[in-house]
Amino acid sequence: MPRENPATIEARAKEWARDNVIERVLLRQAALADTEPVPPEVIEKAGENAAEIELRFRVERLAIRHAGRIAAPRHKDVVDYYRQHRENMSIPEAVHAAHILKTVDDKTPEESALAAIRAAEERIQAGEKFEALADELSDCPSRGEGLGWFPRGQMVPQFDAVVFALRPGEMSPVFRTPFGFHIAKVYEHSAAHMATFEEARPQIERHLLAEKHQKALERLCDYLRARAIVEEVVTA
Repeated sequence: MPRENPATIEARAKEWARDNVIERVLLRQAALADTEPVPPEVIEKAGENAAEIELRFRVERLAIRHAGRIAAPRHKDVVDYYRQHRENMSIPEAVHAAHILKTVDDKTPEESALAAIRAAEERIQAGEKFEALADELSDCPSRGEGLGWFPRGQMVPQFDAVVFALRPGEMSPVFRTPFGFHIAKVYEHSAAHMATFEEARPQIERHLLAEKHQKALERLCDYLRARAIVEEVVTA
């Protein structure tokens, strides 16, 4: 709101904040008043955040009850969204890689970690399989797909600099990052490109489903607000 009067902006921000607090309180009250128990498996998976997860589950359940069953996005809606927004859907450059890491920390000095990674390098050069040694020796085992696919910026810069310079099937020499010493191997390298429909589809479906949940929550808030008595206390 660059052209708005500062006083107008402040008043609007206060109004939004007030509405937000009211809605949060109404949702919390309605959720806590719901007598239906929360499924035990929800609480078991929540761990230390059990109270927060239970409250969120109750709120979402109330929203669904009020709005009706929230169906998965229709294929037509997903296709339409892709057609309207595909210019903004890009897949960044990424690699599929694995590594062997020997950590440098308080328990393992630099010299010991370097000696261990050099020994692993010698075993690879002698014909042992990289993946088997990664599972056996790495302080960060690269099991299955290793590190999987990741774009630039997800790993530390020193790691990115090495793996994004490797060709598919190529293995790096020993190199250092803040975590310790590595040997990396790249399996596949994907250049940045516009997302195909199939690549974009899971993200679009999640986005459209989240929109449906948000609208259901808004309808629940409107319902609760219309039936609530909101008293504003003015303090000196």
